[in-house]
Amino acid sequence: MNKNNAALLTFLVAAGLTACGDRPQPAAAQPAKPALTVTVITPQLLDWPQTLAASGNVAAWQEAVIGPEISNYRITEVRANVGDVVKKGDVLARIASDAVDSELAESKAAVAETEATLAEARAINERARQLREKGFYSPQQGIQTQTAADTALARLNAAKARLQSAELRRSKASVVAPDDGIVSARSATVGSLTQSGEELFRLIRGGRLEWRAEVTAAELSRLQPGQPVRLESPTGIAVAGTVRAVAPTVDPQTRNGIVYVDLPREAGKVLSAGMFTRGEFQLGQSPALTLPQSAVMLREGFAYVFRIEPGPDSIAKVTQTKVGTGRRDGEQHIEVTGLDAKAQVVASGGGFLADGDTVRIVAAQP
Repeated sequence: MNKNNAALLTFLVAAGLTACGDRPQPAAAQPAKPALTVTVITPQLLDWPQTLAASGNVAAWQEAVIGPEISNYRITEVRANVGDVVKKGDVLARIASDAVDSELAESKAAVAETEATLAEARAINERARQLREKGFYSPQQGIQTQTAADTALARLNAAKARLQSAELRRSKASVVAPDDGIVSARSATVGSLTQSGEELFRLIRGGRLEWRAEVTAAELSRLQPGQPVRLESPTGIAVAGTVRAVAPTVDPQTRNGIVYVDLPREAGKVLSAGMFTRGEFQLGQSPALTLPQSAVMLREGFAYVFRIEPGPDSIAKVTQTKVGTGRRDGEQHIEVTGLDAKAQVVASGGGFLADGDTVRIVAAQP
């Protein structure tokens, strides 16, 4: 190796050693920056009302079916329509009474005739009695005159009975309301012939409605007459009711029982018979561990909260914890189960967090 090559080799070795000595060392790991700034809350133990939700149909408390009491007579006037409020005894429809009037007049004439016949028979019997006492009539003739008087009296009584029947039929020419209420159906039309058993009107007695709620067999035991109920009308107006009766049997097909709830008279302004609605039975008060709804996240059909694991300098890690949910206080708070009453959880913003994230804790705004 000549001198030039040896000098070049010595230079390259020295340059490599210098480069190796100047290479920077890797930096130490830095702590993770907080993903979000959050506030922390603790669950509250509150005394909340205990309710039982149910659904069912609104129906008439009682419906009276009104029909004609005489057959084969033509309806001449209809005076009530669906929705009309009527009083007991109000005329709903009138039936042609020409034939009935004729029967009534004939019955009255028959009564007058039999009364005259009775008067004559009694006069003859009295005269026969006087003559028999004087020896002019035999006892047999006295029996005949007495029998004639008794027969005339029986015929008068029969005529009076026919007159009463005719008067009753005449009174039935007017179809009247049997009770106060609201007309819910009408099939009567002017000109149609009345038939026995035919329905002309249907009446909601007293205008009273009831809610027939369906509950499971297990829930029936929790309900009893007198408990308050709150219904929600389609317009959003709340209607208060009271449990009147609990069905003693359960439908073998649905395994549900019916609970009958009385509604106030003014409920007819917002509810109608046949309407389907939901409601809640008020079962009393019971403690509930509650959180704001903003603290509870719904993911994949389950409810979660983010628990805080405090660290130094207001820095903490969050742990996603599954909880159960129960009652709700409107849109503000929700009952949670499966959570320690002293646990600290993220108050809001959980939708931006994941399990194990680091957060910075700040004081809640007053």
